[in-house]
Amino acid sequence: MASKNIINVESLGGTWQTLDPFLFSVHHLDFYPEGNDLLGPKEGVSGRNIGQDFANKDGWNMYHGKSVPGFPYHPHRGFETVTVVEQGFADHSDSLGSTGRFGQGDVQWMTAGKGVQHAEMFPLLNPNGPNTLELFQIWLNLPANKKWVEPEYKMLWNEKIPVIEEKDSSGLLSKTKVISGNYKSHISLNSPVNSWASDAENELAIWLVKIEARGNYTLPKSMRSGLNRSLYLFQGKGASFDGTSISNYKRIVVKSDSDMEIIAGISDVSILVLQAKPIGEPVAKYGPFVMNTEQEIQDAFSSYRKTQFGGWPWPEAEFVHPRDTDRFAQFADGEKEFPGQ
Repeated sequence: MASKNIINVESLGGTWQTLDPFLFSVHHLDFYPEGNDLLGPKEGVSGRNIGQDFANKDGWNMYHGKSVPGFPYHPHRGFETVTVVEQGFADHSDSLGSTGRFGQGDVQWMTAGKGVQHAEMFPLLNPNGPNTLELFQIWLNLPANKKWVEPEYKMLWNEKIPVIEEKDSSGLLSKTKVISGNYKSHISLNSPVNSWASDAENELAIWLVKIEARGNYTLPKSMRSGLNRSLYLFQGKGASFDGTSISNYKRIVVKSDSDMEIIAGISDVSILVLQAKPIGEPVAKYGPFVMNTEQEIQDAFSSYRKTQFGGWPWPEAEFVHPRDTDRFAQFADGEKEFPGQ
């Protein structure tokens, strides 16, 4: 019998469906080869649909990149991107003059607001071995009164993100990475000030949970009812959710105001948790723009054609930093930030 706390279970596709205020989530896992001097694949890109390479040939994609994998400059308006790089690296640059390199557990949280262009490239830094990339990108809506704020981005460096380790009665380990929201007595780093996540009343949570094989883990309930909560079981060989066995690569929509017991199957499992109070406003979206009305979408295209959201100050559409550049962030005012500061 299905748990009374489970609302729905569905298989995951390439793009993971979400609930308000989230717009979608995607999980990239690319087993890139050695990197060449341009920080692209040393073995070349022959046989690929360059500019639109999503076929996962040989276990990796170029995406929209031509020389370097990734997403050359493109515009956004009206929402936020949360980019979690668990393995590998990403080079960010944008039309405001901001740039940086992050990875190995870092999170970049960007508020597009009234409009920004940015590029997200995945430089292959290792010239003599594999360059595995694992990342999540989560699109998070902004309420109508925040869609016109100035764009900004914030770095959540891996060294400072809370990771809570717990053991069950058998000594089996679980780890919860708290990217946003409160987990028991542990508080996440701050999101950008205009984010829906910045108001604690919205209980917006982004957690990555890893449970050892056969381990028992309790997902804590939210403080209030009426939240949307989705669990994405994306790695492992299945798990039990309040006694209901669910195979891998599934989204489980659950009630947020009850604890949920999760028991891993015969292998370690990984789960992404997305939770929040819904914004509850109309959503109009087309490509890189998310607004409240179709007219606002048309206005976004018109504005982008006229202004290019500030243009592109970088020498290439798929701009990357030199191989030996360490992780850093540089903001529009020129200020630089480094992990550990």
